[in-house]
Amino acid sequence: MTESVPGRDVATRIEDLIATIEAARAVPLSASCVIHRGDVLEALDALRLDLPVELRDAREVLIAREAVIADGRLAAEQLILHAREEATRMVEETEIVVMASERADQLIAGADEEAGLIKSEAESYVDGRLATLEVILTKTMDAIARGRSRLAGEKESDVLAEPQPQ
Repeated sequence: MTESVPGRDVATRIEDLIATIEAARAVPLSASCVIHRGDVLEALDALRLDLPVELRDAREVLIAREAVIADGRLAAEQLILHAREEATRMVEETEIVVMASERADQLIAGADEEAGLIKSEAESYVDGRLATLEVILTKTMDAIARGRSRLAGEKESDVLAEPQPQ
């Protein structure tokens, strides 16, 4: 039997016990074997002393693992929450941009229509004013021509027969 050596892990000690039992001398015509009781009890006592340490270490590893998993879950949930908030914000911004773009298009179309009406009205007004000015200028030109003719001693009937200078 292998002596209890500090620092050997529990699994190795159990393997040693199994090897001891497998190597034990068999009792003829039976499934029993002969094992030195002192060696087995000594190995079991060493295991009993080491098991609490091993179990405590294993529990600490499990607790640490659970803490890491919990932290990971919390971080993942926060990340998902943040991603959802960001996606919602982006969708809202996109909807706002679309609505603003549609509103801008409506305003531009309305402004274009109103500008066309104003331009048409302005052109009509200017055309009317120019027509009035043309009539006034034509009458003024005729009056000037008649006045010059009188100064030149011509008759009004002669002026109408001559072509007008331009």
